[in-house]
Amino acid sequence: MKTTGQQGGPLLLGIDLGTSRTMVLSNRGARATVRSVVGYPKDIIGVKLMHQSHMIGEDALKRQSYLDIHYPLEDGVLKEANDQAADAAKLLLKHAISLANPQPGDQIYGVLGVPARASMFNKNQLLKITQEVLDLSMVVSEPFMAAYQIDQLNNAIIIDIGAGTTDICAMKGTIPSGDEQVTVLKAGNYIDLVLENLIRENYPTVQMTNNLARKIKEQYAFVGVPKEDVIVNLRVGGKPGSFNLTKEIRTACETIVTEIVENLQSLVMVFDPEDQEEALQNIYLTGGGSSIRGIDNLIAAMMKDYGNVVVRQVPDPDYCGGAGALKLAMELPPQYWEQVGHVSRNVK
Repeated sequence: MKTTGQQGGPLLLGIDLGTSRTMVLSNRGARATVRSVVGYPKDIIGVKLMHQSHMIGEDALKRQSYLDIHYPLEDGVLKEANDQAADAAKLLLKHAISLANPQPGDQIYGVLGVPARASMFNKNQLLKITQEVLDLSMVVSEPFMAAYQIDQLNNAIIIDIGAGTTDICAMKGTIPSGDEQVTVLKAGNYIDLVLENLIRENYPTVQMTNNLARKIKEQYAFVGVPKEDVIVNLRVGGKPGSFNLTKEIRTACETIVTEIVENLQSLVMVFDPEDQEEALQNIYLTGGGSSIRGIDNLIAAMMKDYGNVVVRQVPDPDYCGGAGALKLAMELPPQYWEQVGHVSRNVK
């Protein structure tokens, strides 16, 4: 994490609260990522080993043999509407805020992203938590945050491929309405599950976990014709061995593309006919899934009947949403936040 001291005024945060990772950026230069995971000790031995009541992020994953692991978010929203899920989400959010190095007495204002079609119930659940840890908070659509960051607010389409959801948003020069956004429940986590099952089916003696499948995906994900075979070292009965996973990785990654394209084709229709050509040349991929090799070319190829279609990845896709949220927080005076998103104020 990097910080630079800019004192005076509230600490402004852009927070991309993701199913797999949470990114936070501040107006004082903070830029940090944490795994969206909270671990609680299974028993008293875990408490003794940890010397604390919980652990967050990679530190929790490294100790999962003696921790109960909780992912507070699922499909981009709170996983469950109960006290334990809310407690885990609050701990995760407080930890993310701490990474921005707030100073005693700071007023802290934050803009957070939610899936494009998150329900009012989902947004209110999140705002109930933020009002306990932030002095002022606003939730907005995740793809809108990315569009704001790259200044593509008119005649453009944003495809945000996260862990829990893929959000697609048509930008028409206004705050996108419900009809101009789509949330697809196939994204990174779905690929992990398919890949894990394919490896288990095709190599039944290999020891495989969902976490290991995720790591393989993050290193080798691709769609389309492979440039070379993907050989991965795995273990059978505790012994190492090399396995060709080219077919499994390609198949798993391509499972999300058809639904993305089908929804993209539907969203093209929300643009006026005279604007569709420009919109189809301004399709931007963001989020962790945008790094799947070849996905831009595959989407463009599947849209060939629509004319000249240009699909490109945004710069810095992992942080684009959070950066857009921070940019919005810095450029929009707080008195106007309620005109853009849903807002809550501190109840401390």
